[in-house]
Amino acid sequence: MAHLKKSIVELKAGRNCFPQSFVIASANVGDNPNYHAFWKGQKIRHAVQTLLEMTGIDLSNGAGIAELLHLKEHFWEYKIFVYHGLSCEDIMFEGQVDSSKRINLLYEDVERHYHLITNPTGTMARKYVFKACNKACRRDVTHVCDQTCKDCLVSPPCAFSHVCFPCAQCNRHFRSRTCFAKLKQSTATNKSLCERKRCCATCGWVVTNEKHECNKR
Repeated sequence: MAHLKKSIVELKAGRNCFPQSFVIASANVGDNPNYHAFWKGQKIRHAVQTLLEMTGIDLSNGAGIAELLHLKEHFWEYKIFVYHGLSCEDIMFEGQVDSSKRINLLYEDVERHYHLITNPTGTMARKYVFKACNKACRRDVTHVCDQTCKDCLVSPPCAFSHVCFPCAQCNRHFRSRTCFAKLKQSTATNKSLCERKRCCATCGWVVTNEKHECNKR
C-alpha cells in the first residue's frame, strides 16, 4: 500500500530509513522549505548525519523501541506515532508527549523498513481520525472521548469555569471564555462548528445534521 497511497511517503533508501523518515516528517510539520527536497532524496544525507551525531543513536542492529525512546528524549517538541499496519489500532509506539506537532511513521515489519505517513485519514481510509485519542469516526462533531472537549472539539479538554458562556449562533453554552474563543477559531471544514453543531431552540436537541425534525430521532 505504500506504493499506492499518496498519503504515504515511500522511502526507497536501503539504509538509514529510520532517521530519514523522521527528518522528512519533522520538515513537513515544521514547514521546512527543504521538505520536498528531502522526500525526493536531495539534501537529506547531511541532515540525517547531523541527527545521528546529535542523538548518538546506533543503527547497527536496526531501529526499534529503544531507538524511538532515545529519539523522543531529544525531540520532546514532537509526538511520535509509529504504526505497523493501516488501521487506527495498529500502533507500535506512541510518544507520551503533550504536543500538537505530531509525527506519524509506518513500520513495515517484513522488510524492517520505515515510511512516512503525511495524512492518517487517507492512510487509514477514514473520513476523520482524532489526533487526541487516535480513533476514527464519520464526523468530528459526533465524536466523544475523554481527551477532547465536547464543546469546542479541541484537545486537551477545556477546564470548567464558574460561568457558562452562551453562543447566540448555535444556541449552545460553553464551559469557559477560553472554550468559547476556541469555538470561533475552529477551521476544521469550510463550515464553522456553530453551523455543524447547534442546539434546537424549539426542542433543545443537539443537532449535527441539516435534516432535523423536532422530537424525532
